[in-house]
Amino acid sequence: MTTRTTETTLARADLLAGLEQEVGVMIRRIRRVIAERAHAVHPELQSSSYLMLSWLVRQGPQRASAMADAFSIDKGAISRQVQHLVDLGLVDRSPDPADGRATLVSVSADAAARMEAVAGERRRWLDDRLRDWTDADLEAIVALLGRYNAALD
Repeated sequence: MTTRTTETTLARADLLAGLEQEVGVMIRRIRRVIAERAHAVHPELQSSSYLMLSWLVRQGPQRASAMADAFSIDKGAISRQVQHLVDLGLVDRSPDPADGRATLVSVSADAAARMEAVAGERRRWLDDRLRDWTDADLEAIVALLGRYNAALD
C-alpha cells in the first residue's frame, strides 16, 4: 500500500468514526425527544408505543401482523403494545372489512388530535432551532439522510 493510499484510508476511517459519533449523539437525542413526546400525548404512554402510534397515524388502520412486520417484532409484543394503547384510549380495534376474522387497529380521534398537536409543536421547535438554515440546507440534509438510511437497509 502506498503512503497516499494509507493516508486516504485513514482519513476515510476518521470520517466514518465521526459519522458514528454524530449518529450516536442523534440517537441519544431522539430517544430523549421520543420519551418527551410520548409523555406529551399521554402521561402513561411508553416510548415504544409512541413510535407504533406514530406509525399508525401515517399508515392508517392496520392488522397486528402488518405491525409485527413493520417493526420486526413478534405478534405477542405487538399484542401487548396494542393493549397498552387501547387501555390509554389511543387506539381502537374493529373488524377488518376484508376478513371478518381479523381485527384492524386504528388511531382514536382523541389520539389523532393529540398527535397532531405534538407534531405541530415539534415542527415549530425544530424550525426555531434551524432558523438560520436555508431551504437548500434542509433539502441537502434530508437527501443525505435518505441516502444514508437507504444504504443501511
